[in-house]
Amino acid sequence: MTGNLPCLNNVKVARVATVAFFIDTQLHSQINLTVQTGAKVSIVASEPYLNRPIEGAEYFSIEIPREINPFKDLLALLKLWRLFRKQKFDIVHSTTPKAGLLCALAGRIAGVPIRIHSYTGQPWVTLTGIKRQVAKWADRIIGFLDSACYADSDSQRAFLVSEKLVPSKKLSVIGKGSLAGVDVNRFNPERFSKAECDLIKESLGMPSNAIVLLFVGRIVRDKGVIELVDAFKKIIADQRVKSIYLLMVGPQELSKEELCITPESEVSQRIMFTGYSDVPEQFMAISDVLCIPSYREGFGTVVIEAAAMGIPAIGTNIYGLSDAIVDGVTGLLVKPRDLLELTQALEKITHNKELRIKLGENARRRVLRDFSSEVVNQLVIEEYAALLKRVRK
Repeated sequence: MTGNLPCLNNVKVARVATVAFFIDTQLHSQINLTVQTGAKVSIVASEPYLNRPIEGAEYFSIEIPREINPFKDLLALLKLWRLFRKQKFDIVHSTTPKAGLLCALAGRIAGVPIRIHSYTGQPWVTLTGIKRQVAKWADRIIGFLDSACYADSDSQRAFLVSEKLVPSKKLSVIGKGSLAGVDVNRFNPERFSKAECDLIKESLGMPSNAIVLLFVGRIVRDKGVIELVDAFKKIIADQRVKSIYLLMVGPQELSKEELCITPESEVSQRIMFTGYSDVPEQFMAISDVLCIPSYREGFGTVVIEAAAMGIPAIGTNIYGLSDAIVDGVTGLLVKPRDLLELTQALEKITHNKELRIKLGENARRRVLRDFSSEVVNQLVIEEYAALLKRVRK
């Protein structure tokens, strides 16, 4: 599809995120494609450098605090305004909440003609009190000040409009959704032979015939990991599936005690923690189902990454995930915080190999059709070209 890329010669584009990790893991291929159009791309994030530098793109380190910090926030706003004014960007495109707010303000003051924000989930959904109100107002300010905004799913768009945070005419979804799609060459089950999969299982202390439930993400309460561990305990106690494991890949921000995992218990022997991995596809290659029982989520990139590997998903029926998972077709949806429904869904999919295979095949076909990074990233470039044409009339 990239053969018909719009030409963005000498167009100055800034991609801004609160943390460089987001650029490295979510936007790398999209930014690389933007460079290939001839655009002059700058990347802005908090860390001193990117772990995966992008050839042809310049990097600027500006600390953008994730939490509310009036002094540091004001300093970041000033630095962004100075950078935007000096570089004279044609487009500033932000992702992540704090970067979105500061870029909306700095971009407007600096006179950046095209200011874009991509919403990828609302942290305030699980907050209460003044923090919730402040975070909602931040999203509302972004929607008011920016030229165009994008939601990463149809359900998220409907939610933001219904909450009166972004005007309907300003908010759209690119293609079928997601932020940057999936690299279907990287997330390809054919990359891993059965022998390689058996070796990965062996390295984790699992037998080759193990059924593996997979969680990928930050191990925090909002991701529904408490319910997931409790549901897994019930699956083990049922004993109908003899060799089943829960593999948890990601930064462990809750201790085993907080997850109610008793040391030396059978459950503790069946739950594996790997920490953060920059090669999640190797764990997807040995897994049978992805579990993502989040309380809040954007589109859920990990869902379509797993789908590209032929892995179905069990997730919560919340905005974002309800677009990433087609209930009964590519996975199963359950009510958030509902231990019984989650347990029943896990039982249904672990006891029925034929169902797992069918859902996984459907999931991979859907990703190849709608969510390859090549497709999504080209659509983003076309959006840039359309916005430039509009402001240059």
